[in-house]
Amino acid sequence: MRTLKIVLLTAFMFSIIPTEGSTSGPTLLESVLQEVIETEEEEEGMTEDLSSSGVDWNAVMEAIIQVESRGNARAVNGNQVGCMQITPICVKECNFILKGRNQNKRYTLADRYSVEKSKEMFMLIQSHHNPEYSMEVAIRSWNGGPRYSKRGTQRYYERVMSEMK
Repeated sequence: MRTLKIVLLTAFMFSIIPTEGSTSGPTLLESVLQEVIETEEEEEGMTEDLSSSGVDWNAVMEAIIQVESRGNARAVNGNQVGCMQITPICVKECNFILKGRNQNKRYTLADRYSVEKSKEMFMLIQSHHNPEYSMEVAIRSWNGGPRYSKRGTQRYYERVMSEMK
């Protein structure tokens, strides 16, 4: 809703609000407003999916952050960096998902050092690869990828669960 107010204020300031009697297709304002509305609807839908799962996703992400980097947003381990130890392939996957959803937003490799953007990427990956929002699948797949093995991710899963207590 805040975004919508900003768009309207900007439109007013730059006088791109259509005048009466204008009939030549959608105006720039109408196009921008439609994109804002669609983006907000998608974000609201994702939030509703998350809240209906009954999982405290902030607690899950904070536990993963503790296991991955002990909270160090500058942590580096090979090509894995940031608090959630995100790889370049994960960034590429996030951008692929966003492109498939016709969204303009894209992540950069530098975004891996941002705690907030790392959490966004985590939730984006979950919304795509874990649409049921299973906490166990989320934890195991963060460690072992979308086709993880239970045996191969067991120790990691236990460490994350231990951090949540």
